[in-house]
Amino acid sequence: MELSKDSIEALVKMMKEEMLLDIDPYSFVSPSAYDTAWLAMVPADSNQPCSMEPMFRVCLDWVLKNQTREGFWGECDAHGNPTLESLPATLASVIALKKWNVGKENAEKGLAFIRANAEYLLAGHQNQFPRWFAIVFPGMIELARKTGLDLDFPHHLKGLLMDIFFEREQILESDKELAAGGAYPSLLLYLEVLPSLYAANEQEIMKTLSGDGSLFQSPSATACAFMATGNKDCLAYLQSLIEKCGNNGVPPTYPMDEELIKLGLANQLERLGLAEHFTQQIEEILTQVYQTYTKESSSEKSNSVASVATQLQKDSLAFRLLRMHGYNISPWSLCWFLNDDEIVDHIEKNQEFFSSVMLNVYRATDVMFSGEYELEEARSFSRKVLEKVVSKGTGSDNDVFTKSSAFQRMMEEELSLPWVARLDHLEHRAWIEQNEMNALWPGKTCFHRYKYSAIAT
Repeated sequence: MELSKDSIEALVKMMKEEMLLDIDPYSFVSPSAYDTAWLAMVPADSNQPCSMEPMFRVCLDWVLKNQTREGFWGECDAHGNPTLESLPATLASVIALKKWNVGKENAEKGLAFIRANAEYLLAGHQNQFPRWFAIVFPGMIELARKTGLDLDFPHHLKGLLMDIFFEREQILESDKELAAGGAYPSLLLYLEVLPSLYAANEQEIMKTLSGDGSLFQSPSATACAFMATGNKDCLAYLQSLIEKCGNNGVPPTYPMDEELIKLGLANQLERLGLAEHFTQQIEEILTQVYQTYTKESSSEKSNSVASVATQLQKDSLAFRLLRMHGYNISPWSLCWFLNDDEIVDHIEKNQEFFSSVMLNVYRATDVMFSGEYELEEARSFSRKVLEKVVSKGTGSDNDVFTKSSAFQRMMEEELSLPWVARLDHLEHRAWIEQNEMNALWPGKTCFHRYKYSAIAT
């Protein structure tokens, strides 16, 4: 149905009022059912794990109210179909309901979904499971069984499940060696699903806590850390998170970079072909971001490989958008990572995880000027990473955490067709059609995405 000019103007006005006035960036990001369910498991009395009351009732209520009609919790793709992430998210939600003896029908429906769809969702990823899934899903299966839930997987699926458990053992052994050397990622990022053989003691947990009381800004890991230790800093972090986001479910990571959310919003509006309707709002976002970048030197960038994906995602979006809008921004605001051998090595060893980030870095170098050799180096490096990911033929996007031919095509098109040879209206259409790929940045078990209601396509 074709919209009239008046209808379009009315929709634009509504979007401006709802989205860009007194903006709360957190309101745009989809909640994580997995992390919200973990907060719902926290007992009111940390000294009595068998307490019959949840500490964060608002999270338990969210779980009760946010099950899909199909019976799952978690993100779906642009067509409304469940993704691989829905399996651990649904298990976590069912476990939370079982723990507090509520939502019996919801729990039964969730288990029925897992039994009916596990084979379909797992079969599409055989031998290509994302790293996070190979760690989290076995842990959630073990926890579900300890809780007394009957998963009753089909017999012919048990071989595949054993492969996933074996893959987890290999990852955990490898990570344990890395963690011993002080390298990221630490096993504690997945504290809530670690088997007892790898579980950390209270002293190790306390040593790893961030200044805000969290474990790597992960709500689920921090909830588990609080249940294990009763640490007041963990509790303060969780209470702050609930105060900010509790009614709407918690995000995969907290706190989030609010400037990155706004940059992603500006980028989304432009890629959808809506920029002409939001000129003032986009300019306000970019002006604010530019002030940050002019005050910040490359030495102030995060040199932790734990946060480099988020930092590079932000820097690549900022660099491209600011240059496209005529701002004078230094190449080093994007290329700083090339001077850190540890980060470069980490990206090369985790190419699939960084594929979406490197795609954004590559896109940002479209707007380099002649003689900007550092940008040429960044373009060459990001292209090599993308070419290796494409050559594997997996299309793996740990950014969206599923095998995706759409993402594969997106990378191939970006590498083969020069930016200056493209037509804007075709680019806008492709962006709309590939909507499930257009997320923000990776969390632990799902991608930070905009709520579908935030930007109508």
